[in-house]
Formats: sequence, C-alpha cells, structure tokens
Amino acid sequence: MIRRLPIYRGTIIDVGIETVALPNGKQVDLEVVRHPGGAAVVAIDADDRVCLLRQYRYAADGWIWELPAGKLDAGEPPMQAAQRELTEEAQVQAATWHSLGSMLSSPGVFSERVHLFLAQGLTASAGETEAHEVLEVHWLAFGEAMTWAGCGTITDAKTLIGLYRAQQFLAP
Repeated sequence: MIRRLPIYRGTIIDVGIETVALPNGKQVDLEVVRHPGGAAVVAIDADDRVCLLRQYRYAADGWIWELPAGKLDAGEPPMQAAQRELTEEAQVQAATWHSLGSMLSSPGVFSERVHLFLAQGLTASAGETEAHEVLEVHWLAFGEAMTWAGCGTITDAKTLIGLYRAQQFLAP
C-alpha cells in the first residue's frame, strides 16, 4: 500500500481508499473495508446432526441459516473465537476440533478472512447470546443440511463452504 485515506472507522470495520501498486505495475485507488476476521463452526453431534442458526440479519433483509460464528476479538486466535462462539450461540462445547481452513468473504472489497472449524464430541454448556443477536438454534440431520446447501435454502457463504468442507473431511 502506498497510502490510505481513512473514510470511516466503526466498532467492527474500517473503511478507506487505499492507493496500491498492482502486480502489473499500475497504481490504482481501491475502496477497502478492513475487518478483523472471524471464525465459524460446523458442530456435529453424536446423532450426526449439525447446529444451524436461524438468524435475523437486517442487511440480508431477514432471516437466514448460518453456522455459529463471530468476529475475532483483538489479538484473539481463531480457534479461541470459534470455541467462544459455539458456547455463546449454540450452548455447547466440543472435545474435538479440526481446522477446515479459511475463506475470504468478498475479496474485492473486504479484508475479512473467516476461519472454519469442525467441532465434535459435544456437551451442553451455559452460554448467552449477545444483545444484538436475534437467533434460533436448530439441530438438523447433516444430510438434510447438505440438501439445503445444494438447493439454495442456505445462502450464507461461510455456512455453505463450512458444510462442504466438513463433508469432505468426514468422507471415508
């Protein structure tokens, strides 16, 4: 980056115009939204059910299906964020964790990287959702969740990628 013109700094995002030199030698101004990143969890219980949240998202015009997920707090490792979010949103903890890699939510304008995890060996745990979250916790057969992913019932990118990567990880 050559320079950055700050436009807006909020509690989560930082928006600016960044002047950058591209690999082809050209210099351009890009609108960039800086985001601390997040973590999402594909939590599968002993009955092969996956936790999906039916969550109200104003920016998405209503209710959508999502994995338990949230943003990374300052200096927080992705695994720790995933564990925290699973407890807060699904009220469970996991004994076994596997990384499913990460994904970029919208790399044309956002710096956000979402780290994906598979959680198994679940036990109940006390958790409390944050005041700004309006959600319902659902446990759905993993196969049915994959059907929803394929037919368009699930539209959230991190949830789709997390489910498909979990399916690949668990395949014999």
